[in-house]
Amino acid sequence: MERRRVVITGLGAVTPLGLTARESWRGVREGVCGIGPIRRYDPAGMKVQLAAEVKGFEPDALFGKPEAKRMGRFTQFALAAAREALADGVFQVEEAEAKRCGVMVSSGIGGIDITEEEHDRGLARGWDRVSPFFIPTGICNMAAGRVAIDAGFWGLCSCPVAACAGGANAVGDAFHYIRDGYAEVMLCGGAEAALTPLAVGGFTSMKALSQSQDSNRASIPFDGERSGFVMGEGAGILLLEELGHAQARGAKIYAEITGYGATCDAYHMTAPRPDGSGGAEAMALALADGGAKPEDVDYINAHGTSTHLNDAGETAAVKTVFGDHAYRLAMSSTKSMTGHMLGAAGAVEAIFCAMSLKEGFIPATINYQTPDPDCDLDVVPNQGREAALGCVLSNSLGFGGHNASLLFRKWEG
Repeated sequence: MERRRVVITGLGAVTPLGLTARESWRGVREGVCGIGPIRRYDPAGMKVQLAAEVKGFEPDALFGKPEAKRMGRFTQFALAAAREALADGVFQVEEAEAKRCGVMVSSGIGGIDITEEEHDRGLARGWDRVSPFFIPTGICNMAAGRVAIDAGFWGLCSCPVAACAGGANAVGDAFHYIRDGYAEVMLCGGAEAALTPLAVGGFTSMKALSQSQDSNRASIPFDGERSGFVMGEGAGILLLEELGHAQARGAKIYAEITGYGATCDAYHMTAPRPDGSGGAEAMALALADGGAKPEDVDYINAHGTSTHLNDAGETAAVKTVFGDHAYRLAMSSTKSMTGHMLGAAGAVEAIFCAMSLKEGFIPATINYQTPDPDCDLDVVPNQGREAALGCVLSNSLGFGGHNASLLFRKWEG
């Protein structure tokens, strides 16, 4: 089967750094920290007081109050980002090609905020009195479904649920779907809105979250004092197109996506393999899929969560795949700015990779202070840098042992 070329022609994002992809990227370039005190609920008495929240998002203004009430917050984020991606790509589907346009949007947790609210309602009023919108607004796939309805895309519509790797899986699966001839256009990415007492409490009880009270010392990937990740929220959506389709309509192109690798550690519910071998295999597969050599890669947007196990294991994995070249490439974690957006993380970081290639800029790992000998690569500490980039890789690793890597190349057309 012919392997067709796939390019990125539209970007949309809602993140702790901004309400659009452009605003979010500006925050990355400026090294802005999107972490602060929790405002979504009262965290009094809880160990975790910080999160990376989306600020200033007004769903009633975007969708109208009646429609906004029929969408979970994660779906609202996804739909806003999808509309931006379509507008950015100047793409509007025609009925004749609607069946060749699809959607793949991940969410790791979906509408957990809705579940919490409706559980309280059921306890107070009776279980038959919960909202009739509870199920259709809370299920994980509804972000994908609403995006497809809004865009008028009739093709494949799916929701990969793979914890923190899901957003990258959605982009990678959509890329392969176009490349292998099943579609011309895909809207893909991830959305998450899990900043709730139950979700944060659950991650806290398993010792996954940083309990720092200092916004600048909470999400500190690769730092020797790291103590856990900071939860974030938001969405990232990319418009992918078959190259000829994009060129025929004169679309602008951000970057080309050329490789995708996905594996499973098959090791532990939450811990990665200590040697990072599962992540290493995903990176190796992405390179092979894209016909790239290790020395072709200039920059890696790391999963980089700020947990001891992840950052050390990912560093080991990069050394396994890249050998001596690991010390010549740059590898930073934008989660130092956005926090960990769970099912949206891989998609938002794919957007940052596309912009890195387009503008020749490597994002920093901000708030880095204390070196860790287990994380001794160039983590681009504190200050991003201009660089001529030709090929970049993005890693996403999730609970359950899910690993995904995406390979992007600079568009030279």
